[in-house]
Amino acid sequence: MLGARYYELLGVGKDASTAEIKSAYRSRARALHPDFGGSPDAFHELRLAYETLSDPLRRAIYDRRLQPVLPARGRRRAQPREFGEDPDFTAEIPRLDPETLAWWEAAAKRQVHPATPAAPGHAPIAILVAWLLLVVLPFLASALLLTVWLLLATGVAIWLVRRHLALSRARQALAAEFGTEAVYGHPGTEPDQWAERLTADLLERYLTRLPNARIFHGLAWPGSVFADIDHAVLAGRRLVLIESKTWLPGHYATDETGVLWRNDRLFRGGATQLPEAIDAYRDLLPGVEIRGALIVYPSRAGLITTDPVDGDPAPQPMTPEQFVQEIGDWLAAESSTVDVDVLRTVRAQVV
Repeated sequence: MLGARYYELLGVGKDASTAEIKSAYRSRARALHPDFGGSPDAFHELRLAYETLSDPLRRAIYDRRLQPVLPARGRRRAQPREFGEDPDFTAEIPRLDPETLAWWEAAAKRQVHPATPAAPGHAPIAILVAWLLLVVLPFLASALLLTVWLLLATGVAIWLVRRHLALSRARQALAAEFGTEAVYGHPGTEPDQWAERLTADLLERYLTRLPNARIFHGLAWPGSVFADIDHAVLAGRRLVLIESKTWLPGHYATDETGVLWRNDRLFRGGATQLPEAIDAYRDLLPGVEIRGALIVYPSRAGLITTDPVDGDPAPQPMTPEQFVQEIGDWLAAESSTVDVDVLRTVRAQVV
């Protein structure tokens, strides 16, 4: 324990607001960041101080630990309380039955191809034209019609060959630039970041089933050099931004304004930056569908429940099971295309 040093590192008092803590962190982070000549150890310590004091629940626990506990004379020290976070507890990710996932089998059978101007939507038209040329017109053939038919059939054949070659070149370029890698970055390695490591395992265990899915850990907001977003998954032109949370057992939900509730009471034990992150990435990636997800793990023995997922792009609390089922299905709708420009842009944000 660093005593009151977290406050000293940030240069704020113990009564500082969250906004003051965030402002102090950003003003000091640039000077201490290793990319600008700072010490990695000092920057790590500053980051840990910020993550602790910017989270109301973690800050309250930290503040309580600053207070010395002096047992009264002649009395036994009180036993640990049976509520609150359990520092020795670590949740486990679920093992889901693939047969319960509607998207599982269909996603694995799809072939990946880069999105090109000659998109798959043109294929039905080409097939219809080819059918007319190759099947219908011969029955109406005269010398002139037969000549026209041969010219048109040759043109369609050339178009199909060129499209195939363009798609083949696009696949080769995709493999040359990105290889077969599907995961970029690394989840947090600190002891209190075990939820991030659980989510990383969850994403790789299930969402890599989608043939074009790309998983990212530690994304920066545009213009930032910090890992502002825990995780993201991209499939085609759909992107989900994810935060991993460790909250007390209970039922979590968001209302129509995006405010978090726990057990039908306003939840003040945690915060999320996903709404701001979604807005920032919508500006960075116009035309891309973006939504947020809070994957919640219990911070002590007990059950986490959440409301059904309604498809709202705003961040929603989800259990790991809900995330795999609902977000997997949402991403699977574009599980056969890779938008190279979008992939390149998102990969560049990995810290």
